[in-house]
Amino acid sequence: MLPTFETYDELYREFRWRIPERFNIGVAVSDAWAARDPQRICLQHFSPDGAHLALSYGAFAARSSAFAGGLVAHGVRPGDRVAILLPQGFEAAIAHAAIYKLGAIALPLALLFGVEALAYRLRDAGATAIVTNRFGNERLAAIRGDLPDLRLVVLAEEGEAPGTVPFRALEAGDVRFQAADTTPDDPALMIYTSGTTGPPKGALHGHRVLLGHLPGFQLHHHFLPQPGDRMWTPADWAWAGGLLNALLPSLFFGVPVVSSPAQKFDAHMAFRIMEEMDVRNAFIPPTALRLLKSVDEPRARYRLNLRTIGSAGEALGRETFEWARAALGIEVSEFYGQTECNIVISSAADLGVLKPGSMGKAAPGHRVAIIDAEGRVLPPGTVGQVAVRRPDPVMFLGYWGNDKATEAKFIGDWMTTGDQGVMDAEGYFTFFGRDDDVITSSGYRIGPGEIEDCLAGHPDVQLAAAVGKPDPIRTEIVKAYVVLKPGAAANDETAAGIRDWVKNRLSMHEYPREIDFVESLPLTTSGKVIRRLLREKAAAEIAAGR
Repeated sequence: MLPTFETYDELYREFRWRIPERFNIGVAVSDAWAARDPQRICLQHFSPDGAHLALSYGAFAARSSAFAGGLVAHGVRPGDRVAILLPQGFEAAIAHAAIYKLGAIALPLALLFGVEALAYRLRDAGATAIVTNRFGNERLAAIRGDLPDLRLVVLAEEGEAPGTVPFRALEAGDVRFQAADTTPDDPALMIYTSGTTGPPKGALHGHRVLLGHLPGFQLHHHFLPQPGDRMWTPADWAWAGGLLNALLPSLFFGVPVVSSPAQKFDAHMAFRIMEEMDVRNAFIPPTALRLLKSVDEPRARYRLNLRTIGSAGEALGRETFEWARAALGIEVSEFYGQTECNIVISSAADLGVLKPGSMGKAAPGHRVAIIDAEGRVLPPGTVGQVAVRRPDPVMFLGYWGNDKATEAKFIGDWMTTGDQGVMDAEGYFTFFGRDDDVITSSGYRIGPGEIEDCLAGHPDVQLAAAVGKPDPIRTEIVKAYVVLKPGAAANDETAAGIRDWVKNRLSMHEYPREIDFVESLPLTTSGKVIRRLLREKAAAEIAAGR
């Protein structure tokens, strides 16, 4: 846990890692609390009909231990990859804890994945078992014949389905299951990268990954745990954001986690969940925060009791930050990380580490810098690549079965992120854009984040993405793909108004010379815009003579 200091500088200077010789995530998030306070609530599930459910640490520990024994009885062994294809809920959390306890490797997968995406990940990981619901099992049916390693399918819903074993049957195991005596470096978790710039890669993490998240997590949630804290996120637990920015660290600290049914994000439902479940802490990605803006005067319509909001996954932007401060009464703490090395930069409003438009400063215990292509640390104010120095407890062990890609991720002891950024003289980091996302126009290097932030502030714009479109004179021009708010007219007049909005607020070289109105933007399962697809679309327009 973070030591208590009144200033960030003291905290960063005095922080020291204390990584034990033996550590198991499953034991830490369930058994440890069950031994101290078995009746303490660890999970609460929101139901739209008001029949909310609760699970205690005692029940969580017992059910996950029994499930671990059930997996072993069905042939799962330490080191096996066990996929979890489930929405938020008790069964997903129980499966995670059980897999860690038996020393296997959890492979969280999103229900939004199509059959090709599922097949790729399951084959690449060599998954031997999967825990899923009926929807996921139907997806599996089309590809199961192409998955020779997959021997066990556990159905986490009532009823039966051919070729599956009921979740309840595995929970009938011995609650006295002896957890594996794992070290912090033993593999525990594998999350596939979003694939925004190429085929997804399995980022393999050791049990220490949870410990590595704790200081940054506590920093942006203002020294969580505090009395009454309760966590919720709309982010899928299959993503590092939902799993490691919300679920597992909260359970570690004894903070109840609210789960909610899988659904397309709905702003009113999100506010209802936060009201009815008395949510005090939330991890809300920037895209979801922008969608919340569609609700006018939310504090007048909903009884909110929020204490902290953390946000990451893409640049938050000044416009969204200012909206949250005015509409929600919360200064959102933006933070930064990657699947491979998460929460290494963070804001902390209560310590004065807050600058709208910035991701924050290096989180305690992490060494972060802006470097050049040779690995040299660049001075403040210079654009370069955001990098994290090893060793670091939160850093991945490597890419699954891909030593070449792992080696390419490093320049010396610096883990590169592929993200362009800049650090100012005070130590604040600002995201500039992915290496491939930076737009080169008339000699200027333009980060799409600032343009998108400005576009988000326009009264007619709900979501927007900016990319470079090839141009024979300027190299590239800025092109924006815009999702309008309901009622806004998709016409030339609106486009002209949006262009002037950016031109007057940013600069003459950053405004979008072309604007396309679209129904939706291509997003990863973590809510990031896949600009690569939009760049390809813009390039195809050139090929078609447009």
